[in-house]
Amino acid sequence: MSGTTTRMATVPLTAARAAVGERGPSGPPTGALLPTAASPELVDGVRRWLAESGAEPTPAKVAAALRAQGRLLGDSGVLAVVRSLRSELVGAGVLEPLLADPRVTDVLVNGPDRVWVDRGGGLERTAVRFPDSAAVRRLAQRLATSAGRRLDDARPWVDARLPDGTRLHAVLPPVAVEGPCLSLRVVRHRAFGLDELVAAGTLPPGGDRLLRAVVDARLSFLISGGTGSGKTTLLSTALGLAGPGERLVLVEDSSELRPEHPHVVRLEARPPNQEGAGLVELPDLVRQALRMRPDRLVVGEVRGAEVAALLAALNTGHGGCGTVHANAAVDVPARLEALGMTAGLGRAALHSQLAAALALVLHLVRDRAGRRRLAEVHVLDRCGDGLVRTVPAAAWHPSGFTREAGWSRLRELCERGGGAL
Repeated sequence: MSGTTTRMATVPLTAARAAVGERGPSGPPTGALLPTAASPELVDGVRRWLAESGAEPTPAKVAAALRAQGRLLGDSGVLAVVRSLRSELVGAGVLEPLLADPRVTDVLVNGPDRVWVDRGGGLERTAVRFPDSAAVRRLAQRLATSAGRRLDDARPWVDARLPDGTRLHAVLPPVAVEGPCLSLRVVRHRAFGLDELVAAGTLPPGGDRLLRAVVDARLSFLISGGTGSGKTTLLSTALGLAGPGERLVLVEDSSELRPEHPHVVRLEARPPNQEGAGLVELPDLVRQALRMRPDRLVVGEVRGAEVAALLAALNTGHGGCGTVHANAAVDVPARLEALGMTAGLGRAALHSQLAAALALVLHLVRDRAGRRRLAEVHVLDRCGDGLVRTVPAAAWHPSGFTREAGWSRLRELCERGGGAL
């Protein structure tokens, strides 16, 4: 499309929500199926007429487009077409009511009639429907365009951050066998407080004291867990506990951390443009962060060669933390070994740096009911063969953390740094 359509396609989600959510006197709420009068064929015809004439999709112009095609609809029919056009031109269309729900963390579209959300209690299917697979594809491409990315048959997937911070991932056929798939991860614009994490069960009663002691002692740590286990949420909360005089430099592939702290500097990686130029990777940003006088260097997610730069930084007097994908805390050293290989870091060298760089691993899990919790806290210990292993120090329990074999070591580390357990 050209003209008005192209211009409106770049409107950020947050600026478009009010327009998309409009309701006519007798029209259905946003997210419902359009009435029969507003069939996809009818909407496509109106869209083409508006694009050719450069007109805005107002009720008057839509009525004119319908008359030009020999179609006469009542007020409710015209408004239905207007809503359909607006949902395709701005915002996230029929997904907007889901994204506007403060409880929603993820919106997943597996097909035109298979839309799922996660409200913190596991995935649940919604009644939201798209007219067809083509509508899902158009939405995915428009959102990709608003993020400055390309999504088409030549480049059938995209991973990007939308203007309002929402994380977008989309895959098109033939890679997605059954049709376009769309994933939206909603970024919370305010970090959870400690009391909220306790109330949600992420931290057990009294668990806030442990997290505060770790931060007060300025211990370097990694938060491990699976996808959607709450790693970013817990890290944002922990960073908000740092002293107001500390300078936090955040390095992320896609900006998601939102700590409540007065002195935060954010650096974000950048993919190459369509000519293959302009690539900025996490290892580059870690090196730049070291020149920015950080009191705490934070890597949002350690997933590749940046592990070498991070461990080197934490061995030169900088405190820091980050997240990493792992099945359990005990698996973190092996996971870091695999990542270190991508940077050409041998096993012995990695374990040597790891022993001096990190003090703790905080592991999050998600139970069968979808609840996230800090399942275990491990301290790192170097064995006689020079390899680093993790030792359980605390485990989640409904009544509070239970003390494990490494508890005395954890307490010693916290007290040495000025944190009280």
